[in-house]
Amino acid sequence: MVKFPIPEPSVLKHKVPLSSEEIILIFNGLFFSRYNIRLEGGANEPIYLPSNSDCKTNRLIFCNNYVSSALHEVAHWCLAGDERLKMIDYGYWYNSDGRSNIAQKKFEEVEVKPQALEWIFSIASNNIFHVSVDNLDGDREPSWYFSKAISDQAHTWCIESLPNRALLFVNTLVCYTGINPFDSSLYQFCSEQ
Repeated sequence: MVKFPIPEPSVLKHKVPLSSEEIILIFNGLFFSRYNIRLEGGANEPIYLPSNSDCKTNRLIFCNNYVSSALHEVAHWCLAGDERLKMIDYGYWYNSDGRSNIAQKKFEEVEVKPQALEWIFSIASNNIFHVSVDNLDGDREPSWYFSKAISDQAHTWCIESLPNRALLFVNTLVCYTGINPFDSSLYQFCSEQ
């Protein structure tokens, strides 16, 4: 049985956006005892740190106290497999700002599922989602193909089941907001190139 870390869901079903503090409480309440993980804000850069000899808790750290950063990092964690959960930042590479077009395309390929899941989390928590190219020194606008791929993946997850941890997180967010994120009409992008 889940113990609710903030007021009972029925108290909050007036559809206010959940704050980063509430998302932290919900995430930690759901996952700490089972997965030994804590969601934390306040960092300059997001990072996932598996437990080690210095810290016995897995840590999922997001930027400042931005809700979008929290939801994005939770999406990555929900998608990571057991082996990736043993590695810092799941063993992924990261190219900083100013990526070449080829590096940006590769970034977009691996970001479709996390950003689609972040979008579902954003809807469920009554927050706004923006596609992120995460390339402040390069092209700041997402390509039509990237946006469409994210939209298509969100549509797929409206029909097919989410990964287990993601489904548990979404269902708990829905308990607090009362918003159904599985309406595919919520995930629309302009269909023109």
